[in-house]
Amino acid sequence: MFKYYIKTFGCQMNVNDSEIIAGQMEQMNFTMTSEMNEADIIIFNTCCVRKKVEHKIYSMAGKVSQIKEKKPGVIFGICGCLAQKEAENIQIKVPSVDLIFGPSQSSSFADIFRLYYSNKNKIIYCDNRKPFRLNNISIKYTNNISAFVQIMKGCNNFCSYCIVPYTRGPEESRPIREILSEVNHLARNGYKEIFLLGQNVNSYGNDIPNHCDFLTLLSEINRINDIKRIRFTTSHPKDFNINLIKTIKNGKNICEHIHLPMQSGSDNILSRMNRKYSMKEYNNIIKQIRKIIPNASITTDVMVGFPGETNEDFENTIRAFEKIKFDSAYTFIYSNREKTLSSFFSNQIDLQTKKKRLWKLIEIQKNISININKQLIGEILEILVDSKSRKGIEYQYCGKTRTNKIVIFSVNNNNFLDNDKNNIIGKLAYCKIKHADAYTLYGELVDLKK
Repeated sequence: MFKYYIKTFGCQMNVNDSEIIAGQMEQMNFTMTSEMNEADIIIFNTCCVRKKVEHKIYSMAGKVSQIKEKKPGVIFGICGCLAQKEAENIQIKVPSVDLIFGPSQSSSFADIFRLYYSNKNKIIYCDNRKPFRLNNISIKYTNNISAFVQIMKGCNNFCSYCIVPYTRGPEESRPIREILSEVNHLARNGYKEIFLLGQNVNSYGNDIPNHCDFLTLLSEINRINDIKRIRFTTSHPKDFNINLIKTIKNGKNICEHIHLPMQSGSDNILSRMNRKYSMKEYNNIIKQIRKIIPNASITTDVMVGFPGETNEDFENTIRAFEKIKFDSAYTFIYSNREKTLSSFFSNQIDLQTKKKRLWKLIEIQKNISININKQLIGEILEILVDSKSRKGIEYQYCGKTRTNKIVIFSVNNNNFLDNDKNNIIGKLAYCKIKHADAYTLYGELVDLKK
């Protein structure tokens, strides 16, 4: 019996691709191991959004080469965005690799493996225009409470800094019947939450004649009563509209959390990024969200140090943070990616300036997040319980609010627990918030949802 090991780098889409690969391995009677040294087949599902991640991947690939010297029969595969981007370089830098395949080939892993196993010849399969099909593909979901569901692949936006359109190809939507079948399957198996994935979910259906759009998809999934929470990412501001805000407001199971990448608070930089919206348009979206869904949490992605970003441009980003007051923000340094338009731009920003701007922005957002979270002290919030506390404290559990805030809470009334003390995991609970910091709420269980 083969043992397999998968190491995933990057975004939620990569996590789901790894689940798709793992599901096929399980169907072939492979067993997962958390120890790379024990594995008969090792897969790196890679990311190439930032250079630092690439260095880490190649460094770990060197360790696999050492394992293969001791165990020549070990099969080594590198897949995902880095594989799609530089398959030829991988062959040179990692001669021990046996399989190289792109993200679009995740659902074909079983065929790739069988082909390799029959002839033992290295396989390179990187076609980002392969039709996107997940029908009849087994998926090994990471847990049994919340599941990722890919609704589309690829991107047509071509932001000047982004490699994704080149690695994942053009947008292609899954048929709505196929998506609803997967969600119904999850509901029948006790899942409470689904996370709809796409590079730009607002574009769902645009590539299908007489298409069903994203609003229709959300509404259809909202009718599946056993799914209590529906989340989605990522939305593009240029496609976000008032009808989507109203759909979220009216959908009892659609969570009041909106992740809307801003990327910069400067119109000058947004134009150079090819984001196709202005800060006036972005602020108008935020205004409509606050008006229609007052309790919504809004999170964002922001990049600092984009080529040509002046002090004034960066100050505009700070002013945007102070005006909008995001619940949280994923802030990161611009990383020059080969083949993207911005890699040819002049006025590249030095690393020291990038780091200085990043830490300033992180500190500003931290204070904003603390102030927002402290306003929730004394509130009773609905939590989907997903695990015991990582600190191993007895009667302490962890979960998330509908607005995607992490809550660590204690159970002071043992009547809520059974003998194994895990019966509340996977359930909806009501917790009273007692304390808060920038990243976490802390509370006490007051009731379980019937």
